Amino acid sequence: MGRGTVTKPLKVALLGAGVVGSQVARIIVDQGGTLESRIGRRLELVGVGVRNLDVPRPGIDPELLTDDLDGLVSRGDLDVVIELIGGIEPARGLVLKAIGHGASIVTANKAMLADDLGALSAAARDNGVDLYYEAAVAGAIPIIRPLRESLVGDEITEVMGIVNGTTNFILDKMVTDGVSFADALAEAQELGYAEADPTADVEGHDAAAKAAILAGLAFHTEVRGSEVFSEGITEVTPGDIAAAEQMGCTIKLVAIAKLTDDDRIIVKVHPAMVANKHPLASVSGAYNAIFVNSREAGELMFLGAGAGGNPTASAVMGDVVTVARNRARGTAGHFSPAYTRRQVAPIGESSAQFYVSFDVVDRPGILAKCAAVFGKHNVSLRVVQQSYLDDTRADGFPARLGIMTHQTLESQLAQVIDELEDADFVGSGVRVMRVEGF
Repeated sequence: MGRGTVTKPLKVALLGAGVVGSQVARIIVDQGGTLESRIGRRLELVGVGVRNLDVPRPGIDPELLTDDLDGLVSRGDLDVVIELIGGIEPARGLVLKAIGHGASIVTANKAMLADDLGALSAAARDNGVDLYYEAAVAGAIPIIRPLRESLVGDEITEVMGIVNGTTNFILDKMVTDGVSFADALAEAQELGYAEADPTADVEGHDAAAKAAILAGLAFHTEVRGSEVFSEGITEVTPGDIAAAEQMGCTIKLVAIAKLTDDDRIIVKVHPAMVANKHPLASVSGAYNAIFVNSREAGELMFLGAGAGGNPTASAVMGDVVTVARNRARGTAGHFSPAYTRRQVAPIGESSAQFYVSFDVVDRPGILAKCAAVFGKHNVSLRVVQQSYLDDTRADGFPARLGIMTHQTLESQLAQVIDELEDADFVGSGVRVMRVEGF
């Protein structure tokens, strides 16, 4: 490049100007010189697509705003499109249209990726552009890049972690303050950690989408969100919290993806009693943490802010710089990570430790009868606890058993629960919680 040569800026369009999008727009404009020094080309924000032009967008030039998102991604001169509107449609259609017009993509949209990452990756490959999505999982924590780049020469055997800050905040409040789920949720909503409709978070859907993305990257196969077994935290009670404390545990919503002995994968999201000695037990508030186990590198831990405008914008901008560098060099980076075809095993073939609690009648031989039910289905007992409830109870079940099992199949445990619920010496409401970290 000769002295005085002026290079064309890279044209960037932004879809969505919410909490994260507004921060991304600010960084592109306010830190233009710094970004140019890192990329070698200037970034020019040429349009910001929004659904409603009447909503104030402080800090964004009104001249950049448009509600014609189709027209924005179809202009044909875009180098990078940043998609931050969320949801599956119209986001997927807009992304595919942008790719078709030659733009590289940076997105934080875990729902869209979990639904159809394979097709999006194939479209990027066919059009010679990039598709990057670090911000789709765990906010500011760099986890996508290590899985698809740093550890690609290793064999990952398991990924486990806390990937939803909202549920971690709620469960942390239930543990530390002794409040109910409803009260903890209300506080999370007041502080902005939970949406007015918290269903995606508290029912585990958000974590399941992230688990699908992580599993696909870790095991080099396509995993859809619909294939992930998920349970939320809405049924976790103060009684469960107390039982976990007695067992030396705390309750967390965990996402797990692991390789089976027969080369299939298990992908699941559920509340679990996590042993206090395990590092995940100490992850508090809205933080996320992810463990990766691999054959050569061993155990790696990634910890940091899992949500919020600034942390997520940081991850988005990391991808923007990488994609822009590729664009400036006339190259494209990574395409589909799915180059194997591993089957997702049904949840019944997954194994875990379990904590089972239930009320029983108080008479000789009951403990032996309960143990016999577990033994009948080849479920081995690790810890048995017995406590007495209010002796004025009129339901005839004044004692409570808490039983922790050794590793057992989900299908075997399900048979145990069915038989216990039908037994005349067991009260209603058998409770089950999976256990991790022992």
